[in-house]
Amino acid sequence: MGATLHPDTLPDWVQDNEGENISDRNGKYSELTGLYWLWKNCDAEYIGLVHYRRYFATRSWLGRRAHDRFDRIIGGEELAQVLQNADVVVPHRRNYVIETVHSHYAHTLPAEHLDVARDIIQELYPQYLAAFDKMMGGTTAHMFNMFIMRRDLLADYCAWLFPILFELEQRTDDSAYDSFNLRYPGRISEMLLDVWLSEQLRQGVRVTELPVVSPEPVDWPAKISGFLNAKFCGKKYGKSF
Repeated sequence: MGATLHPDTLPDWVQDNEGENISDRNGKYSELTGLYWLWKNCDAEYIGLVHYRRYFATRSWLGRRAHDRFDRIIGGEELAQVLQNADVVVPHRRNYVIETVHSHYAHTLPAEHLDVARDIIQELYPQYLAAFDKMMGGTTAHMFNMFIMRRDLLADYCAWLFPILFELEQRTDDSAYDSFNLRYPGRISEMLLDVWLSEQLRQGVRVTELPVVSPEPVDWPAKISGFLNAKFCGKKYGKSF
């Protein structure tokens, strides 16, 4: 992803700057330049998105080597069985416990991103506004921009999502942002998945959850410290944890 910006990285791999793409916007859209490429250029029956830091995990960790994180990643055979009874696969919900989704973002990153996104949804998709407000006021969400969907559903999701993000970019003065804060379209998109899913669930789309595994150790002391400093000391995030 971001092959236009980094043409010498993994040149033998499929690049996100082939066909119709937004590869040159990877600095803002992160993994979503890959999602956009898949939407416009991939005709697979099911399409999914995971990360170098996070993968969908098998539901049966018991009996597997606990010390080998890669051994916990779900395999194709098990995933095929999951998809027999699901149209969309998402990660287990993240629970913020003492925060709402909105207050967590507002404590850690610029809250105006959410306010602008809400205005755009009200203008473009007013039927989704109640779902957006409910999601913002809740304490759980399917995060990380991880999912697997039937191709037709993914096309519907992308046709809904990207106009919101493109308009958000147009309405945000990010000229003074550093590289960390420039990634706001990708971050906002994480919270929009559940808003879109609310309508799909109403229409009978089958959604199931899988656990998530990181192939690298998570620095929980730094993660918790950053969270508490943001909530109680007003210190916004300056890096990913």
